[in-house]
Amino acid sequence: MIEFAMQKAWLIPFLPFLSFVLIGLITKRSEKLSAFISIACILTSFVLAILVAVGIFGAGEEFIEKSFEYSARWFSMPGLEISMGVKLDPVSSMMLFVVTLVASLVQIYSLGYMHGDPGFSRFFAYLSLFAASMLGLVIATNLLQMFVFWELVGLCSYLLIGYYYFKVSAREAAKKAFMTTRIGDFGMLLGILFLQIVFGTLNFTELAEIVPKYADYGITLGTLNLIAILLFIGPVGKSGQFPLHVWLPDAMEGPTPVSALIHAATMVVAGVYLVGRTLFLYKTATTAAEVVAYVGGFTAFFAATIALTQIEMKRILAYSTVSQLGYMIMALGVGSLTASMFQLFTHAFFKALMFLGAGSVLHAMHGKVNVWDFGGLRKKMPYTAWTFVIGGLAIAGIWPFAGFYSKDEILLEAFNTGHTGLFWLAVITAAMTAFYMWRMIFLTFFGEEKAENHPHESPFSMLLPLFVLAFLSVVGGWVALPEHGWGYYIRLGEHEAGHAPAWMIATATTAAVGGIALAAAMYWKKIISYEAVGKAAGPLYTLSFNKYFIDEFYLWINHTIVDGLGRLLYWVDIYVVDGIVNGLGFFTKEAGAVLRHTQTGRLQNYALILFAAVVVLVLYMYFKSPAAAMIVLGGGN
Repeated sequence: MIEFAMQKAWLIPFLPFLSFVLIGLITKRSEKLSAFISIACILTSFVLAILVAVGIFGAGEEFIEKSFEYSARWFSMPGLEISMGVKLDPVSSMMLFVVTLVASLVQIYSLGYMHGDPGFSRFFAYLSLFAASMLGLVIATNLLQMFVFWELVGLCSYLLIGYYYFKVSAREAAKKAFMTTRIGDFGMLLGILFLQIVFGTLNFTELAEIVPKYADYGITLGTLNLIAILLFIGPVGKSGQFPLHVWLPDAMEGPTPVSALIHAATMVVAGVYLVGRTLFLYKTATTAAEVVAYVGGFTAFFAATIALTQIEMKRILAYSTVSQLGYMIMALGVGSLTASMFQLFTHAFFKALMFLGAGSVLHAMHGKVNVWDFGGLRKKMPYTAWTFVIGGLAIAGIWPFAGFYSKDEILLEAFNTGHTGLFWLAVITAAMTAFYMWRMIFLTFFGEEKAENHPHESPFSMLLPLFVLAFLSVVGGWVALPEHGWGYYIRLGEHEAGHAPAWMIATATTAAVGGIALAAAMYWKKIISYEAVGKAAGPLYTLSFNKYFIDEFYLWINHTIVDGLGRLLYWVDIYVVDGIVNGLGFFTKEAGAVLRHTQTGRLQNYALILFAAVVVLVLYMYFKSPAAAMIVLGGGN
């Protein structure tokens, strides 16, 4: 079975794609059959992904060198040959496991959440295509193949964010996501083209061998840094890094299961995976790597400062995702594939848990989204509440939950590589993360119940994924514990970084506990007045609550500069370009109106004109040479 799974790994993305086709063409009128086909296909892909992981990680000490790759020619032309295939190694096998697991749980959860929705079958078709696109991206052997699935992921996000297309806000959010990520994709495409032009290949394995020998290909290190930065613009858009992060919070307009899928295991981690897959490029282009590290570190801190004051449950989680993605990108920038992929692994569990938990709350609250409208929900929704608490402990980095191990790995790598500033920025961000997440938890599940609320616990189809994800949010980080267990494998062949020193663990834990304690004092026990703190923060609070007015700034650029340039070009088009064309047409028309009087079709008119022409000719010649004129008239010798 393992050998079959390795040889037929292309079935992992193909099965969800087949589900999309079957639902779209055959079963869309039958909700139960559509859901059954979709879930059966993704669960089969999950089983195959487990077998692939066993095949890769079961290679023992050889797993570091273990890379199972096969491909077939897609198309070729002189100077260019592109293949499509399957690349299986520790990175891709881990991603296959995470994507198929989260996608399976999201689809099971959607049975209860989307029950009664008129677009039920369409929703499952979109989920299947989304999973297929992400899985195809994961197993890609080259950058062009990855780019094809990269664009499909963007298309699926557009369809799912705008699923409630009858809502203006959903349509606008879908367009915003699509257009913002297109900016990043354009930069990424330029990077891909330059890599092909310079090195003559886009295959990851071949590029890993020849990129360090860039000088042999006639380019400088500066050029290589430029190519690496262009390629990185794609992940900046897809993974919501500053300044292209603005689409990600608005993606909350889609159904909550979509939010969980986008933020935990599919679209946003595609950018992280791309940088990780091409890390050989950034280890050579060190200036670009520094750009990656500081963009990630700043994004993590920046998004956390915005999340401190947000009041919508899913929006708080969205900015949390942006911040956590910043951690992953920062880890890649400092050169650690291990720390980044480990954070991606654990984050997929506790972030999916918290988004699905938020969906359970919103489902019970009948559309209310403001955390200040909740309160005391743990009494009526105990399963949702306590699984959500587990997610809160994991993301805060409290031992022994999953986030504790992956966060410490990032801090250790930042410190060991000499990025002391990024290390302390990450510690401060960890404290803010604990604070804003537990602010939301205390406001939602603790405190006094609101009399106007009548919450109820979610059905079992929605609770089962919460239980599974809560369990994984506890034990997910334990893979780092054994000396030669999966924790060794997850290091993906890097040199052992060692364990974080006691002072670093104490610092990170103190930051997390301090953030939780401050949130409890302000929003649960009311020892500290949050109103007074907000008033004391003054303009800082206003900036955070309004997301630093970046959306407004982009709108101003769009309306003032882009639209202004459009109006100028419109004026040039209408009055200059069209004016010249219309002027030539007018002149031709008027000239024709005059000349048509010479073309009457009457013989006497033509004779008169001929006679007049002769008279004019004779007079001209007479005044110029009288003798010649007389000869013409027959009056001379």
